[in-house]
Amino acid sequence: MSAPRKPAAFSLEPDAAEPQRNQATETPRTHRKPRAIAAETAVVTPAEIDVFDEADIVAAEPPPATAPKRGSRIGAVFLAAAGVLISLGIGLWTDRLIRDLFSRADWLGWLAVAAAAIAALAFLVIVGRELLALRRLASVERLRGRAADAIERNDPRSARAVVDELSSFVASKPQTAAGRRAMQELRNDVIDGADLLRLAETEILAPLDARAKVLILDAAKRVSLVTAVSPRALVDIAYVVFEAGRLIRRLSDLYGGRPGTLGFFRLARSVLAHLAVTGSIAVGDSFVQQIVGHGLAAKLSAKLGEGVVNGMMTARIGIAAMETTRPLPFTATKRPGMGDFLAALTTFASKDKAADKTK
Repeated sequence: MSAPRKPAAFSLEPDAAEPQRNQATETPRTHRKPRAIAAETAVVTPAEIDVFDEADIVAAEPPPATAPKRGSRIGAVFLAAAGVLISLGIGLWTDRLIRDLFSRADWLGWLAVAAAAIAALAFLVIVGRELLALRRLASVERLRGRAADAIERNDPRSARAVVDELSSFVASKPQTAAGRRAMQELRNDVIDGADLLRLAETEILAPLDARAKVLILDAAKRVSLVTAVSPRALVDIAYVVFEAGRLIRRLSDLYGGRPGTLGFFRLARSVLAHLAVTGSIAVGDSFVQQIVGHGLAAKLSAKLGEGVVNGMMTARIGIAAMETTRPLPFTATKRPGMGDFLAALTTFASKDKAADKTK
């Protein structure tokens, strides 16, 4: 065996392919100062979930009501001009009639004059009532807009003015007496304007909201029952339209709007515009499957299922009317949804079916 080799030192030469660094021109390395890094939360969406699917129409919460845009004034000009022409025609016809009656007998002429005066006075009273009703509806829309602006800016002065106007607007409602008294005591104790309006919504409008939900549910039950037993589809449509119109008027009366004939048509147009914007007036196979399907078809017959669908559509119209006629937007309280009425309607339909079986 050969003797073990003694350890020796070797000098390592730099690689010829690697360029040599110039130590003189090399910049000194600076150390990075420590800093806090905000952790971002990553949202992972499974591949089997389609993020573009529409939300369930029962559980979906409808968007808030928005004021309809003002259309062209050419229609108003046309109606005003046509109204003037019709009024002139009626006036000329009345004048000719009175003159003919005077030519026949004086007492007939004076009777016609008295009847024309009474008719003109009644017409002026009707026009005045309609103008007051339109003014009340406009004040509701203006109050709701001012409340939303005060909440957004958190302005305490504007909020106090809105609360005072709301208290005077619903002063004729005995359900709001306790809430108005509480807001009068706490008027100067709340500093933030948004909190003051939320408190006013809870104290003043909560009893009216509870009554509005009862009215919507009762109308939906009546529609569900009548359309379930009616033999004709035309009867179903006519009764749904009748019940929806009556529900809109009752909700407006509940919140202090009290619309007249013209005000009712304007209010119905606003409700239909809100339904069209939210896309909640359309009824398709998916809607029927969601309402009647998922175990409900086994409990309900086909006719009762149609009644439940019509009742839910009436409830949707009632929710839109509630948002349109409410003086304040939904901020402190939850906006009612379709799920609030679905269970009650299906239970009501199931009881009707059980009662029919017992008979």
